[in-house]
Amino acid sequence: MTPHPASRARRPAAAPAHRRLARAAATALTLVLISALTPAAANAAPGPPAAATPAPQTSCPTDPATPKRRARAMWVASVANIDWPSRPGLDVAAQQAEFRAWLDLAVRDRMNAVVVQVRPTADAFWPSPYEPWSEWLTGTQGADPGYDPLAFMVAEAHARDLEFHAWFNPYRVANHIDPTRLAADHPARRNPDWRFAYGGKMYYNPGIPAVRSFIENAVMDAVTRYDIDAVHLDDYFYPYPVSGETIPDQDAFERYGGGHTDIGDWRRDNVNLLIRELGGRVHQAKPWVRFGVSPFGIWRNASTDPLGSRTSGLQSYDAIYADTRLWVRQGWIDYIAPQIYWHIGFPAADYAVLAAWWAETVRGTPVQLYAGQAAYRAGVSGQDPAWQQPAELSNHLLENRKHPEILGDVYFSAKDVRADRIGAMSRVVTDHYSRPALAPAYGQASAPSAPSITSAARVAGGVALAWRPGSAATASYAVYRVDGSPGADPCRFADARHLLATTRAATFTDTTASATGTSTYYVSALDRTHHESAASPGRTVTGTGAPFSVVVDNAGPGFTASAAWGTSSYSSQRYGADYRFASPVAASDPAWFRVTVPEAGSYRVEARYPADPGYNSATPYIVATASGDRVVAVDQRSGGGRWRDLGVFPLAAGARDVVGVSRWTSTTGYVVADAVRVTKV
Repeated sequence: MTPHPASRARRPAAAPAHRRLARAAATALTLVLISALTPAAANAAPGPPAAATPAPQTSCPTDPATPKRRARAMWVASVANIDWPSRPGLDVAAQQAEFRAWLDLAVRDRMNAVVVQVRPTADAFWPSPYEPWSEWLTGTQGADPGYDPLAFMVAEAHARDLEFHAWFNPYRVANHIDPTRLAADHPARRNPDWRFAYGGKMYYNPGIPAVRSFIENAVMDAVTRYDIDAVHLDDYFYPYPVSGETIPDQDAFERYGGGHTDIGDWRRDNVNLLIRELGGRVHQAKPWVRFGVSPFGIWRNASTDPLGSRTSGLQSYDAIYADTRLWVRQGWIDYIAPQIYWHIGFPAADYAVLAAWWAETVRGTPVQLYAGQAAYRAGVSGQDPAWQQPAELSNHLLENRKHPEILGDVYFSAKDVRADRIGAMSRVVTDHYSRPALAPAYGQASAPSAPSITSAARVAGGVALAWRPGSAATASYAVYRVDGSPGADPCRFADARHLLATTRAATFTDTTASATGTSTYYVSALDRTHHESAASPGRTVTGTGAPFSVVVDNAGPGFTASAAWGTSSYSSQRYGADYRFASPVAASDPAWFRVTVPEAGSYRVEARYPADPGYNSATPYIVATASGDRVVAVDQRSGGGRWRDLGVFPLAAGARDVVGVSRWTSTTGYVVADAVRVTKV
């Protein structure tokens, strides 16, 4: 899966190539591989606490479109700079800005995890004592990038309450076969007997016990030193078959084969040992860290094995020696995310058939099932016609509803989620991700004690909440809002209809609160394994009659911009901690401020920015009105440090990008994006 798996399912006898390393290669390979996922003071005092609310009962009716729990994630691939960093050699600030943008994308689409590749080619995105720095960071394997990317990424993900799944490729050493191109101290270079070349690439030999121990040690270094939430392996075990080539491991088989008479059984046993041992070591070191695998979507075909699926594609059990069904049935892994990268109705590998097969496979086990989704195919020229339909991905999630064992989805890859070709991902978000979702709970831990809300008050930006934890086991919180001041009802927490957000802080500001209505807030606590407490006693906040008004700062979750936008805190006229800036360009690359508009109507839109004589004299502000985009040019050479009125505009209700700052201007000087304010009039 690095770059991510392509289809290998149309002509089962065909030998698949390896993984795509770029978009163009992806389209070509698919054809081959088919053949084989301090605001202001309060304006109104809060009402008295309501009675404590018990945990929801299983008999409560729920809406399948707003599930309480769902794994929602995307893969962020680093090999060949597929997603991040966008190219090797970026400076630290640029790398970090790019990664923050990926996390903000995940938050915008209401995901709750990212799966980030931190060991793509037997190298490391952290200062590992076992392997060299990754070449995908600096362009030179072994070169220090000047910071600790893994520490940075984990901290940034957790600040947004996103789980961080560290993605490791176990056996791949290089996408070439020249050992002299490896760093001088690379273990594969120091131990030439550990490696072999196959299909134009270099791999560690899975049959050598010292190799297996080394790989486990390299992974465990990250587990023990960093606060990751999961260890994630992709589908690269033994290499995918290449026509006319034989894996050169006969000598290792003769030396280490033990009682095996069949080399295929021995190879499978080698991979089984890695899975079983590594999972055991992860759980022994940190019981709350999960161990997951994202295998190729087909285990075996029913024509080969009656336990297999009604498919006719490449079989991972036989081709890459991955006995994924065994790992599930033995409980060696915590979750499995098969790459079911085919459309519904595809004859050789129907998504619906495979979703049902995997659901049956995990049934009765503690292993959680997430579906790997091919966002990279939606709207791409050359793919099957089904992938030109905006609803195809959304229909996959509708299919998942038939199988309660399917607990979520992971999308490959981040750049395809962002591209949103033909609106396929927007359709998924609209149809299935209209509300946040808690991650699925795992293990048998007891839920923490309920927190207690200590304050709930109206402020300029909405309603500000603060609470006190109920127990030390708390890792994060879920915040709920119910209209009015209703009595206690556990069923209102049975799905996500009233879920506002999750956070690791003990404060939250509801920027979507109605200015005139009455709302009751509840907070629950979750531990590291996502077991949820009962909800706190409710706190009711009454309306003041003041108009809706919200400020969106560039540092907040409602702001998005490309990596071309820099960050500065130089000017004292800034709003908040910093602001964003970019050079003019004759292309569409706006920075956007996202606003949840409570109801259709007229709204005043204001902009805040620091001014400088060298800034742009005609910065285009785009206002996405109910009747189309309006552009207002602002002279950012003056008028800084205060709110600049852009006008009153008709806005539609809902959450969307409302105000953009465009780079497309013929005048010179930086354009600046700092903050916007939207007020109902």
